[in-house]
Amino acid sequence: MEKFSVLMSVYAREQSAYLKEALRSVFEQTVPPSEVVLVKDGPLTTELEAVIASFAGRYKSLKIVALTQNMGLGNALNVGLSACTYRLVARMDSDDLSLPGRFEAQLRVFDEYPDVSVVGGWISEFDKDPKDIISYRKLPQTDRELKLICQLKNPLNHMTVMFSKKDVLNAGGYQHFYLFEDYWLWVRMIKNGVKLYNVQEVLVNVRGGTAMAARRGGVEICKE
Repeated sequence: MEKFSVLMSVYAREQSAYLKEALRSVFEQTVPPSEVVLVKDGPLTTELEAVIASFAGRYKSLKIVALTQNMGLGNALNVGLSACTYRLVARMDSDDLSLPGRFEAQLRVFDEYPDVSVVGGWISEFDKDPKDIISYRKLPQTDRELKLICQLKNPLNHMTVMFSKKDVLNAGGYQHFYLFEDYWLWVRMIKNGVKLYNVQEVLVNVRGGTAMAARRGGVEICKE
């Protein structure tokens, strides 16, 4: 299958145990990534640095991009995107769990539909136990359906997407739009005529709860 990058960002307020599980879920895939670009968005805690050092020692495909100060998610992702080597880039949050077949399922879509630019999927949500699912966010599959609902809500679960790096850059990349960086990106890409697709299965198990709702902001606001 085609080589691809994974793009992640982490900042000081995140928990080291969550980052460890998120990275493990990325590397232990049926089709592992060719590289993982992890942006350190400003100085991190000793615990976070220890997790990153541990994975860097085990996986040569882990590429670290260190920012001297916190720039916010949109800016950090732009910096990381420029460091991604491959045509296809998968987004991953630093506290979620990608299901083992996530990347394989998305690569199959790109292989079958070469005119598609962004492939997302469904999410499940948990509070403390990843096996105790409390909710789902399921979205339509086809480009036509997704462009229709985009007028009302976010058509893609950001933490699940894999996209064409070129098409994201052609739309101006991530731009600062507090809580809505991803939604604003999809709108601009749609205006450029790109095609979207959602795999009709859960690709990422998302850490929920009150604390995460406050942290994620835009994702929660856009949920049904």
